[in-house]
Amino acid sequence: MNDQAFSSVAPAGGTGAEKPKMTARDVRVFYGAFEALKGVSIDISTENVTAFIGPSGCGKSTFLRCLNRMNDTVAGARVEGSIALDGRDIHDPAMDVVQLRARVGMVFQKPNPFPKSIYDNVAYGPRIHGLATKKPELDGIVEQSLRRAGLWDEVKDRLADSGTALSGGQQQRLCIARAIAVNPEVILMDEPASALDPIATARIEELIDELRGRYAIVIVTHNMQQAARVSQKVAFFHLGNMVEYGDTREIFTNPKQSRTKDYITGRYG
Repeated sequence: MNDQAFSSVAPAGGTGAEKPKMTARDVRVFYGAFEALKGVSIDISTENVTAFIGPSGCGKSTFLRCLNRMNDTVAGARVEGSIALDGRDIHDPAMDVVQLRARVGMVFQKPNPFPKSIYDNVAYGPRIHGLATKKPELDGIVEQSLRRAGLWDEVKDRLADSGTALSGGQQQRLCIARAIAVNPEVILMDEPASALDPIATARIEELIDELRGRYAIVIVTHNMQQAARVSQKVAFFHLGNMVEYGDTREIFTNPKQSRTKDYITGRYG
């Protein structure tokens, strides 16, 4: 990994001064008797984009789905340990999981716009969560969300067109706009650019950088160059363990664990 890969990486700020937005402590995930995730502890802040890297099946997406309780929908899945958002346990019985998933939004690997207009894709969340009661308010949310997702100028004259008619990269930015529209505090991205061409991928990476600081962002990626470009913190997962976590530059240039070094240098993956 050369230093050029870090040209867009802001100072990593590993002082520990950042107040974590989410905290996880000794998180374990079981699918039946199989332990898929083994005691993961991590802090996630708004100041940094955090990337989860590691080979397929290592637990990184499993852990990502823990952060907004998506594993609740998986039959036979059991999550142990504690995960907190602003200090509150997300598994508290009083926690409304619908509200949790509005606060901790998710963008999936494959763009999945609703079979609705571009406008209605973005307006759907604010409508069901009661964030706007009048059309001018809703119009404002839609425009602001599409602007933040870097899509407004491309679609402002065709908001009534179907979201599924957009290109793959535009669809993914529409999905990001849809997540932003409900005022999330955290955005989870599971391989958000893996199905996209290089130009669309670059636009998504630019967008992630633009959104940093406004939202806590966590991205799962197989692409280590991408992790180096977009993140300030990296967690390396292997066989259900979080092997190493730290500043992006440090992880890629001076990893402490031999397994991390072996993965980054391509000895396995």
